[in-house]
Order: sequence, then structure tokens, then C-alpha cells
Amino acid sequence: MRLSEEHRAIIREEVARAFGPEAEVLLFGSRVDDTARGGDVDLLVRVPHPVENSTMAAVRLATRLERRFDGRRVDVLLLTPDTPRQPIHDIAERTGVPL
Repeated sequence: MRLSEEHRAIIREEVARAFGPEAEVLLFGSRVDDTARGGDVDLLVRVPHPVENSTMAAVRLATRLERRFDGRRVDVLLLTPDTPRQPIHDIAERTGVPL
């Protein structure tokens, strides 16, 4: 995993702040591959309750993380009980690493 412990702690903190302590977060994509270089930070956030305006909530979280990561791009994918499941959710859950 190409993400420092400091960055992992920041992600966990911001996810809990945005969605509560019961939210789970997984890192997926190129940052999971230790042999890759560069790349954005792809996160799947599983929230056990519905989230009002989930698209905006994901954008707000990504923006807060990007600011704290000095501009590094962060993509946030939410999975809530009322989210229509997409193939990307399955990929993220299958390949993701819990933070």
C-alpha cells in the first residue's frame, strides 16, 4: 500500500467526521499496488445508513482530503443502503484494503 500511516489516519478521521464512526473505508486502485507509481487515492466508503445527497457528501469528503493532502487527487465512492450498486462497487470491495 502506497499510503503513509499519517495519510491513513487522516482518511479515517475525515470519514468518521463526515459519516460517523461506523463508516468503513477501503483503499483500492493503483495505490494498493506497491510496484506502481503516482496515481490518485481511490476510496470506497461504506456507510450503514442512508446519506442525504450522497454525491455532494462524497465531493465534500474528497475536497477536504485533497486539501489535507496538498492537492493530491482523491476519488470517493460511497456505498450506502440506498445506493444503486454498480460494478465499480464490486471491484472496490474485491480489491480494496481496509484502512
